[in-house]
Amino acid sequence: MNTEKRYIKPAKATNAFNNFVQKLTKLGVSVLGSRVLMVRGRKTGEIREVPVNLLPFDGGRYLVAPRGETQWVRNLRVAGEGQLRVGKRVEGFKYRELADEEKPVLLRAYLKRWKFEVGVFFDGVDAKAPEEKLLEIAPGYPVFELLPA
Repeated sequence: MNTEKRYIKPAKATNAFNNFVQKLTKLGVSVLGSRVLMVRGRKTGEIREVPVNLLPFDGGRYLVAPRGETQWVRNLRVAGEGQLRVGKRVEGFKYRELADEEKPVLLRAYLKRWKFEVGVFFDGVDAKAPEEKLLEIAPGYPVFELLPA
C-alpha cells in the first residue's frame, strides 16, 4: 500500500491564474464561488492566502483540495481555523475534516461545478464516475466542512 500523500504542485501558469482570481476576489468579485482562504502558516506563523472554491452543498459549505495535501491543507490542519474573504467581507471558521467514506457525494458535486477548472487533477474521473471510483480516489482529496468560528 502506498502511504505517500498525494500532492500536485501548481505550474507557473496556474500560479498566474490563481493570482488573478485572488486579486479579483479581494476586490469583491467572486469567480464562480471563489474565496481567498487566509490561514496561519504552520512554520512561520504568518497569514498565508490562497484562492479556493467554496462548495455549497446540501445546506453545508465545503472546501475541497483538488491538488491533495497542499500547503493550505497542512496549514489549516495545524491552525484549526481559518478565514474566507470576498472583498472587504471576512468570515472566520472552524472545520471538520471529512472521512473518506463521506467524500464521494462532495467530490461529485465539486466536479459538476468546477470540472473545467480542476478536472486535470482528477486523472479522468468526473462527476459521472461510479460511487466506488469516487470512494477509491477519496483518500487523495482532503475535504473540509466549514463550521462557525
